[in-house]
Amino acid sequence: MKKRPSTYRSSSAPRQAPRPVADEHQTPLSLDLDPDKELPVVEVKSPVRHPILYRKRLGKFDPRARPGDLVRLELSEGEHFGYGLFNSRAEATIRVLNRTDEVPDRGWWQRILQQAATLRVDRLGLDASANTYRLIHAEADLLPGLVIDRYGDILSAECFSLGMARRAQAILEELQAILGTTHWQIVSAPHSLDQEGFDFPRQASGDCPSSTVVEEFGTRFNVNFLEGHKTGFFCDQRDNRQQLARFCAGKSVLDLCCYTGGFSLQAKRLGKAEEVTSVDLDEDAVELARQNAKLNRETIRFVHADVFPYMRDMIRNERKYDVVILDPPKLINRRDDFEEGRKKYFDLNRLACQLVEPGGLLLTCSCSGLMPSEEFSKTIAAAIPGDSSGQILAKWGAAPDHPIATHCPETEYLKAFLVQVNRR
Repeated sequence: MKKRPSTYRSSSAPRQAPRPVADEHQTPLSLDLDPDKELPVVEVKSPVRHPILYRKRLGKFDPRARPGDLVRLELSEGEHFGYGLFNSRAEATIRVLNRTDEVPDRGWWQRILQQAATLRVDRLGLDASANTYRLIHAEADLLPGLVIDRYGDILSAECFSLGMARRAQAILEELQAILGTTHWQIVSAPHSLDQEGFDFPRQASGDCPSSTVVEEFGTRFNVNFLEGHKTGFFCDQRDNRQQLARFCAGKSVLDLCCYTGGFSLQAKRLGKAEEVTSVDLDEDAVELARQNAKLNRETIRFVHADVFPYMRDMIRNERKYDVVILDPPKLINRRDDFEEGRKKYFDLNRLACQLVEPGGLLLTCSCSGLMPSEEFSKTIAAAIPGDSSGQILAKWGAAPDHPIATHCPETEYLKAFLVQVNRR
């Protein structure tokens, strides 16, 4: 699956290509447990509440443990600590499933999956406003290393851990039984080969379509699973797209890093914007965005360009917009990337602010889980030019189908700040 091109390219030297784990450690696994097989044990030297245990926190590994196995966790004193998925290849060696005495058998998985489905369908009532939403949100749904989005009759899984990748098909089949959906697909997350030792092409159920059309607040979107990013569509910004549309009536709107036109279409269709210009570096995404505009019979100007030279050209031409949206791809993938990523966010916001009409709005976003909200706020403040001032009107996050785990702060990954940019 193609990955979304980054606005920046890394300055670090290329590393040697990583090797995958052996084929025998990539085969699918059932959710059933062998009653005659005792689970391997892994020692936890430095216990934490976080659902990921890195190698440095672990002690002895049971030699029977293989990559992707379910293992029992014990403290150094021999006290039971819980159960998790093991991968000796990964620095994130254990993905903790629970810290109770309940063994994660098929019944346990079914209960966790039913709980996730009930949250979206019954409590949040998402089917009333959209037929696409996040169904499994990794650690926040007690399934670390796995996300699953629903696209109507299709379930799309993205795997970040080997243990979840090996169980993904079995999990999707359980969810099909709960929801009554027909098709599923599975993709590897970015960097899964480097970090976890697996990277497989798209897997799908028989006759699973390669594309579909979904609906969000009455607006329709084409989703192309072969050309799209992640699971196919970014439903985390669903509510933010609707909220921003309230400020767009009769306004000029610039959507930077527009991907397939989510904000652009909602600004035009729901918000009744007078004009919308949308820019992205990904040529395929821009083409799909054009198709989405036609699907909804809306007129939007799409530009295939790198947003940096595009913004500089607009600044030189003294072009300004009432509403500017800046929603770049993830710019911080590892802790070592933080300073470089923070500078990228600064540079992007510095330019975007100069394109906002006096008294206009900037919606600036970060989907980097390693960028804390406070740090992102400071970066935005520093990026506002000296002849201007900013007023943060709202702080939005991901839609509630992307819940935040109290024991895993990284699940609060999306930050969206609505800023009014005033001239001094």
